[in-house]
Amino acid sequence: MPRKAGPAPMAVTSSLNSIHISPRTPKTPRVAVEDEGSDVEMELLNEEERYQADRDVDEPVEHAALKKPISAKDKRSMVLLCVLYLIQGVPLGLALGSVPFILKEHLSYSQLATFALSSYPYSLKLLWSPIVDAIFFKRIGRRKSWIIPMQLIVGSLMLYISLNVEKLMEDPSKNLTELTVIFTMLVSFSATQDIAVDGWALTLLSQDCLSYASTCQTIGLNTGFFASFTVFLAFNSEAFAHKWGLPVLTLGAYLRFWSVICYTVTVWLLFFKKEDKEAATEADMSIKGVYKTIWTICKLKHVQLLVMVHLFAKVGFVAHEATSLKMVEKGLKREDLAVAVLIDFPFQILGGWLAAKWSRGDKPLRPWLYAFWPRYLFGVISVLTVHWFPKPPISGGFFTYLIAFTVISSFTSTVQFVGISAFHTRVSDPLIGGTYMTLLNTFTNLGGTWPKWFVLKGVDLFTIANCEIPDAGSKILIKAKECVSEVGKHHCKSIGGNCVIERDGYYIVTTVCMGFGVLFLIGFIVPAARKLQALPTSAWRLKQL
Repeated sequence: MPRKAGPAPMAVTSSLNSIHISPRTPKTPRVAVEDEGSDVEMELLNEEERYQADRDVDEPVEHAALKKPISAKDKRSMVLLCVLYLIQGVPLGLALGSVPFILKEHLSYSQLATFALSSYPYSLKLLWSPIVDAIFFKRIGRRKSWIIPMQLIVGSLMLYISLNVEKLMEDPSKNLTELTVIFTMLVSFSATQDIAVDGWALTLLSQDCLSYASTCQTIGLNTGFFASFTVFLAFNSEAFAHKWGLPVLTLGAYLRFWSVICYTVTVWLLFFKKEDKEAATEADMSIKGVYKTIWTICKLKHVQLLVMVHLFAKVGFVAHEATSLKMVEKGLKREDLAVAVLIDFPFQILGGWLAAKWSRGDKPLRPWLYAFWPRYLFGVISVLTVHWFPKPPISGGFFTYLIAFTVISSFTSTVQFVGISAFHTRVSDPLIGGTYMTLLNTFTNLGGTWPKWFVLKGVDLFTIANCEIPDAGSKILIKAKECVSEVGKHHCKSIGGNCVIERDGYYIVTTVCMGFGVLFLIGFIVPAARKLQALPTSAWRLKQL
């Protein structure tokens, strides 16, 4: 029978470069949630009490990792974490990266908007994370009870797609619903595996090495994501394969390979890796108790203000999601785009380190705020780049410009990501850090996810395209439903015409989004951010009456 338990004996808050561990000690006040049927009453701690509590919690952790060498057991655990996060990153790279680019040749922007719904579950995993944390089979282990079935399902889904990829991709417009459902399931189960792996990291690594958990996550997730995005797109290209004398890597073969890896790692976990038991503590909380805590956090006025900032802060940037697709439409090769993103990867790591450094001090949101302006500037440049995109083949000089532009623009994006994550780490109550941090990160991710559907839909909605057919020296214009995808162009060409776009909705949607973003930044985000970072840490903390 499944067993219910509360969270781990310690709470964790993490950012790109570091993980902050807050062990519960007798000195530290505890957040307790009453049993079902009773209400949770919370009050703010006074600043002096919480400051002392934070000192008791933080100081030993900051210096512990420097005193002892990494043990062989911790090294093996780090490798295992990297592998588990790698498996998680592979389907994400497919659903969020390479597959939309492959489908772009066959689907309109409205149809791509439908497929984009498959990425939503990763931003909503907080909704079921308390269940993953609380229910498990004692014989198997608290975290393995979820990791093993999730990886089996992910491997089976990838195997299913690989066996049916020709049917699914032969006419994606007819199979769009099935494709969206399958990849939504793939992302959902990967997100569930992520919840369990994050929790396992707390007990899998020793106290002195817990700071390496986020490093393992960064290495594993990014490696899996870029393998499925940039590396796969390059090796899937016939031009790239012909240039280097390599066989073309098909989507089916790639998915079969990773399904075998999923099964292999899962079998090893089941039979050869034993999970250490977690000691039950008085701080354990029921499922209902965790949900009550989440609701109590959401009722804090300054948390509500931060949520409003997160939900709309990225609207001005989301239109850029269509920029890469527009460049591919204009003639940029997928493998060239893959190379640009691959070169950009080490600069993202550098940006993360610098952002974490800049976010220290009494104004942690300063780099996050400053990075808005260059991001909007690069947004304008990207629109102009699409407008004046040269006809293929692309020259080496222009490709170098694209690489430089990608590196610099993504650097500002990374600064914002790490900057806001550092702020979340700073304000999250260490007693319920995992729940608190996940809640704030959920709204951050949701702010960049929910507008995607509207942006891609808007591009088609505001686009006016005609199929121009020459006829005895004159031209006949036939209004086309869509003349953007290869399917639409093929239909026009089949009747002897050429697609002519009179009005491109991309420019309208981008202008509207950036205009709203700038106004919202000046009128709401800047004053709200200054108010939030001026609050004492105690204002974010909770305690039962």
